[in-house]
Parts: sequence; C-alpha cells; structure tokens
Amino acid sequence: MDWKDFGAAFALLLVIEGLLPFISPGGFKRSMQQIQDIPDPSLRNIGLATMIAGLALLYWARSE
Repeated sequence: MDWKDFGAAFALLLVIEGLLPFISPGGFKRSMQQIQDIPDPSLRNIGLATMIAGLALLYWARSE
C-alpha cells in the first residue's frame, strides 16, 4: 500500500462520514445526542469492534 492508496481510503472515509449529516441533519443531531448517553467503556468496545471489523474487511479485500 502506498500513500496514494492511503489518500484514496481517507477520501472515501470522509465521503462516508459526510453522508448522514448531508442526508438527514436532524437524524444526525439526534444520533449525537444519544451517543452522549452511552457509557465510555461501551463506546470504547464499540470502537474496538468497528476497528476489528474494518481490519477484517481490509484483509479480505486485499487478499488474492
């Protein structure tokens, strides 16, 4: 993987992250308010699970 691939992946991340606030700003705000009610350890576990899923998908996509 070179810097061009990293840049493309980061650009795609920004596009995906911007979809919800663009499509439904009200829903995005409600989601952010609900996230504040989730305890820190639970958010940390959600983040870990998301990273593991992302790494697994990346491994699968890059394997031949």
